[in-house]
Amino acid sequence: MLDKSTTPILKVQNLKMYFPIYKGIMRRHVGNVMAVDDISFEINPGETLGLVGESGCGKSSAGRAILRLYDITGGSIQLEGIEISTMKGDALRRLRPEMQMIFQDPQASLNPRMTVGAIIAEPLNEHKNLTKAETQARVNELMDAVGLSRDFTKRFPHEFSGGQRQRIGIARALALNPKFIVCDEPIAALDVSIQAQVVNLLEELQERLGLTYLFISHDLSMVRHIADRVAVMYLGKIVELAGRDQLYDSPQHPYTQALLSAVPEPDPSVESTRQRILLEGDVPSPANPPKGCNFSTRCPRVMDICKIDVPEFKQLTDGRYVACHLME
Repeated sequence: MLDKSTTPILKVQNLKMYFPIYKGIMRRHVGNVMAVDDISFEINPGETLGLVGESGCGKSSAGRAILRLYDITGGSIQLEGIEISTMKGDALRRLRPEMQMIFQDPQASLNPRMTVGAIIAEPLNEHKNLTKAETQARVNELMDAVGLSRDFTKRFPHEFSGGQRQRIGIARALALNPKFIVCDEPIAALDVSIQAQVVNLLEELQERLGLTYLFISHDLSMVRHIADRVAVMYLGKIVELAGRDQLYDSPQHPYTQALLSAVPEPDPSVESTRQRILLEGDVPSPANPPKGCNFSTRCPRVMDICKIDVPEFKQLTDGRYVACHLME
């Protein structure tokens, strides 16, 4: 196994990503969609942090904000000790090779008018001063790394299956030898039979190249397979952050407990005795979250204080972090 250093490669503190809401002819600012609302975590070199939660909870917005694809509203993002939250222009561009992204939909993220070879070579042309022969050699090396034939470089994205297109996206992300990669639901658009192949490829590349992943997904079973630690998001906030086995074996936050109760068990005898926790009501709007705890409107164990005070995201005696008044 890869040696995982204790000095974080990524440190996120109090990150906020709000999208403004405008109304009327005068485009008056009337509020904000609080997609990411004050989250903090660290990722160590060689580690995979899984970021899970239901659709619309802010997972993808968090991933894109961390890579500075969005201008953030507030907070701190440090990549290898360098503060990147306020970087712009050339300074940010120089750091791009260090951090890359694998997108959710490989069909939408690949230019249909470019050949596979041109797609993979594009980051090299943008950031490196290589000769044509050196660029082609690097493209061939990347095609080998993701398990695609070198003969495919002259083909176009529409000629490939979903799994093959995602491998092209992975090759493009690896082109500049990044240290940190955000995997934004990289298997969500793929057939179940192909998902395991792509996840195994990501694990193999991580082991070989020393990569660090933020793996965003709503598939709790796959996250259990790939992640070292797991952060659970609900309505823009992280409600629980713990080691993988710790979280899956003994979830502490009521929302984490409800999420994991929905994961089917392959063993029929265990599945027949599994107790589902059914949450009532809908997820509130991130433009108008509830007062106090965001989960208070659906929590089966809600208390009066939950509807008044925002729970502190704090560390428990077993090392995990939880934001819940029940822990006090």
